Amino acid sequence: MIQSNNFRYSPGEHEAETASSSYLMSLIAIIVGAPLPILNLLATIIFYLSNRKSTYFVRWHCTQALLSQLSMLIINSFGFWWTVSIVFTAETISNEYIAYMISAIAFNIVEFIATLYTAVQTRKGKHIEWWFYGGLTNILCKESR
Repeated sequence: MIQSNNFRYSPGEHEAETASSSYLMSLIAIIVGAPLPILNLLATIIFYLSNRKSTYFVRWHCTQALLSQLSMLIINSFGFWWTVSIVFTAETISNEYIAYMISAIAFNIVEFIATLYTAVQTRKGKHIEWWFYGGLTNILCKESR
């Protein structure tokens, strides 16, 4: 799921710290606004926008963090609104709901652990690519010459 690759150059201390912070931003937002999935995405978007003209290493990791938060928004929003509909309407808890919530919780736990791992490794100056998000990030984030 996670792959460590070598970058063309060794990032400086400030670059590694900023790239690592792009992942930590989403974790801090989880603590502050856990029931509202949009807060994680907003925090990551703000951090991405403030660093979009930074070095390639920083931009790349900000983009990967943003892509992962987009998928988390979709998964968590669906679960959030399904729960709201159960609480405030006549809809009942079904096997499908339970299965979805178990899957969503598992995905959130895996993403949380992967984010922590990536933040630590990126802080060390290592380039970490996630499965699926890494390939998408390579397409979206080009190295300027």
